Amino acid sequence: IMIMALVLLVFFAGCSQSIKDVKTDENIGKVVSVRGTVENTVKIGDLSGYTLRDESGDTIGVASKALPAEGDTVTAKGELAKAPLLGYYIDTTK
Repeated sequence: IMIMALVLLVFFAGCSQSIKDVKTDENIGKVVSVRGTVENTVKIGDLSGYTLRDESGDTIGVASKALPAEGDTVTAKGELAKAPLLGYYIDTTK
């Protein structure tokens, strides 16, 4: 039973979180993982990113070297950051 509990714990620890749960000051600098639909991709010079919307409708910005197609469902995993003009975002470029 202990082994099964450990396996489940490891499995769920690797799962994506809701955007609402991720967007906290306590998570800044930590690696987070969220799943959602890609919206509003943008590329300006070397900077690129997109908005990710989860099933609940919450959104978060994602800094990314590769841009998925708008409408694709993806998992973004990276370091949570917060900027004055952008608010919370996930930096997947590190």
